[in-house]
Amino acid sequence: MASEYILEMKDIVKTFPGVQALRGVNLQVRPGEIHALMGENGAGKSTLMKCIIGLQTPTSGTIVFDGKTLERYTAAEALNMGISMIHQELNPVLHRSIMENIWLGREPQTRLGLIDDKKMIEMTRKVLEEIHMLEDPRTPMSELTVAKMQMCEIAKAVSYNSKLILMDEPTSALTNREVEQLFTIMRKLKAKGVSMIYISHKLDEIYQITDIVSVYRDGAYIGTEKTADLKIEKLINMMVGRDVKDQFPKISCAIGDVKLEVKNLSHRKYFKDISFTVRKGEILGVAGLVGAGRSEVMETIFGVRQKTGGQIFVDGKEVNIRRVEDAKKAGIALITEDRKQSGIFPMLDIQLNMVIGNIPRFLGKGRLIRAKEMRTVCEDYVKKIQVKTPNLEQLIQNLSGGNQQKVLVARWLMTNPDILIFDEPTRGIDVLTKSEIHRLISGLAGEGKSIIMISSELPEIMGMSDRIMIMHQGKISGIIDNRPDLTQDELMAYATNTIEEKPAKGVTNDASK
Repeated sequence: MASEYILEMKDIVKTFPGVQALRGVNLQVRPGEIHALMGENGAGKSTLMKCIIGLQTPTSGTIVFDGKTLERYTAAEALNMGISMIHQELNPVLHRSIMENIWLGREPQTRLGLIDDKKMIEMTRKVLEEIHMLEDPRTPMSELTVAKMQMCEIAKAVSYNSKLILMDEPTSALTNREVEQLFTIMRKLKAKGVSMIYISHKLDEIYQITDIVSVYRDGAYIGTEKTADLKIEKLINMMVGRDVKDQFPKISCAIGDVKLEVKNLSHRKYFKDISFTVRKGEILGVAGLVGAGRSEVMETIFGVRQKTGGQIFVDGKEVNIRRVEDAKKAGIALITEDRKQSGIFPMLDIQLNMVIGNIPRFLGKGRLIRAKEMRTVCEDYVKKIQVKTPNLEQLIQNLSGGNQQKVLVARWLMTNPDILIFDEPTRGIDVLTKSEIHRLISGLAGEGKSIIMISSELPEIMGMSDRIMIMHQGKISGIIDNRPDLTQDELMAYATNTIEEKPAKGVTNDASK
């Protein structure tokens, strides 16, 4: 009798030296089902994925795929069986074309054994059409945006005629429109009977696209529920083992005088005439679609980019910021959007990652480092912002994304800034750690710091901000006093510039209010 499942994993155990990553976990996926895998960082999701795709062999347990019990197999064998994976970390061959990346190692050949470029172009166009991508197959990958590279990975998975596709944070680099495009593709694949396992920390996506949810915690299987029947409070409880009563722990604190004022700031390429203020103790949320110019504005304020017009004032005095050092002297800090590319130093330990932006603080006589003082300060920050690590000597690349983010916050707090800019502070971070980051940001505002927070997640913007500045195509489309009855639809209308002429209640273009 045929099984009702395309994939069954029973009592899977995976042990590494000194660590039990999986503790007898189970997973059952039906044909044509979009199945969410949920859990905090360290729950065992990635290890389970690697076992499915053939990158890891379980210590014990049973894997049955398409009616066949699998023993040891490689990732290449998994692909041939119909299992493919879209990884969160993209590794394209940048100097090769789209078609070469999609068909790498399985290029069509002529009778003479040469690569048949004409046929490969035809095959690539066909698979790109399936996902509504119009790029020329001969386009080098280096010319694509990160989002389009992600779509090429999806095209590659489709090209294998996979029966099961694993998706690990596939929307992390996509705009809202591209997410909708991805979901349309997923629904079409589902209609064809393709099964998908979907990992995301974005709860709204889980409820929007998945049929069923399996939850894991500390390497153990917690349970499986139909998405439609699973209340968000129960899902969070299953993931963290207790209630997270407030995902957005916004502390109500006194709003003081204007700390930062930006007047008619412009950049010849990215934005024009940007004006706004931020007060002491205030969190200014910055919303808008990817490409609206949000990050570029903040990078210009921080001295990473050069302005072509406008003025920046701190405490009412104009400051001339031409480089990062000028911004630091003005009391400004930027916690970058991309931790791995422009934030952490992965091969250095936690202590060095914390102090690397502030070494002069610990120099004594003869330019010798006061090592004891440095260690004490770093240990204090680890306790203050609750970095989960056994010691300061741990390489930062071994920490979860949330704890890496906390180390970056500590680095900039050491410079004693008055203005902190957070660019996508909780991207790729699990629910519990998101709450901790939110509590940290809110606490800094409570100390009188001025906070600017860029986020693509509208619930985060609405839950954490005192005011919200919305950008569209390099311009401010509205500044909103964050009121209780504000809806995501209203916010999105400003982000897409589809607002009516008359501003909604609580919306102004006067950036000083």
